[in-house]
Amino acid sequence: MKYTDRPDAVLLLEDGTFFKGKSIGFKGTKGGEICFNTGMTGYQEIYTDPSYYAQIMVNTNAHIGNYGTVSTEVESDSPKIFGLVTNNFSESFSRHTGEESLHDYLNKHEVPGITDVDTRAIVRHIRSKGAMNAIISSEILDADELKKELDKVPSMEGLELSSQVSVKEAYEVGPADGIKLAVMDYGIKSSILQQLVQRGFYCKVFPAKTTFDITEEWKPTAYFLSNGPGDPAVMKYAIDHAKNIIDADKPLFGICLGHQLIAQACGIGTFKMYNGHRGLNQPVKNILSGKSEITSQNHGFSVISEEVRNSDLVEVTHINLNDDTIEGLKIKNKKAFCVQYHPESSPGPHDSRYLFDQFISLIN
Repeated sequence: MKYTDRPDAVLLLEDGTFFKGKSIGFKGTKGGEICFNTGMTGYQEIYTDPSYYAQIMVNTNAHIGNYGTVSTEVESDSPKIFGLVTNNFSESFSRHTGEESLHDYLNKHEVPGITDVDTRAIVRHIRSKGAMNAIISSEILDADELKKELDKVPSMEGLELSSQVSVKEAYEVGPADGIKLAVMDYGIKSSILQQLVQRGFYCKVFPAKTTFDITEEWKPTAYFLSNGPGDPAVMKYAIDHAKNIIDADKPLFGICLGHQLIAQACGIGTFKMYNGHRGLNQPVKNILSGKSEITSQNHGFSVISEEVRNSDLVEVTHINLNDDTIEGLKIKNKKAFCVQYHPESSPGPHDSRYLFDQFISLIN
């Protein structure tokens, strides 16, 4: 089917804002929280990042799909977004290593999308009105009927999602003679595991709700808390696990959701952000070194700055240069630290990959 022959599709936002366009990917109906990502490349990595589970993605880059998809450029076994919104969509791709068009890839994994809409207007609207739920459909084109389906979509605030994307059975990866690292999978990206394995860690990846007693039976030297989707405040099982790791004085590193869980374990609350940070170009300052880093980010929740600064347990290590939100913490008198952003970022930027080396040094 030619792109110009594709059926109509619509996008309805929670506040009633309505857009008409053309269907891409899977023909169907799906709702979730709408968000936008400012990255100009790496769309396949974005779509397969488990942290985007239950979200509808708006790409701010105008041209999407022009380099197709390849099986090696994924962060999980399938796309985790619930829908895709683009301005210009390329049905064909020009990269000689491309294996499949983005349209076929989305269709195969039953991800509906809409194109030929003004994504700049959508992004400006989200920035102005804040994060909200939305729904894409190429089946139900009437706004009133579609709203009935949108009303069934749960709010991201108060939603526990990590157990839905986590591995079901523990598995091991890396050199068997390496440092034994217990990895708590709350929606881990494959590039994080790659960075850990490259540095000699022998990782055992555990399902999200594995208890501390079970992970300790493996006798790990250190722990890692991964990224993932949903509201950290309702993840009591993970907060309790983080508390046990800290109390046991084990070396600990957390990224993104892992950062928020470590904060929660230290009595510091989190909040739902108005828009969140999602893109490959977020500036962060390392307070300890005085240097800035361009980072990849994907989070809709953040730790409460006032509670961090009033805490006797933690020290701020990184701040966001756009809005001064907390981007990194370390626990005083412990071998434990965490960052809100993604140092493993693939395809980039790579400014912050030193944090994996810092973790090795902390253990040694």
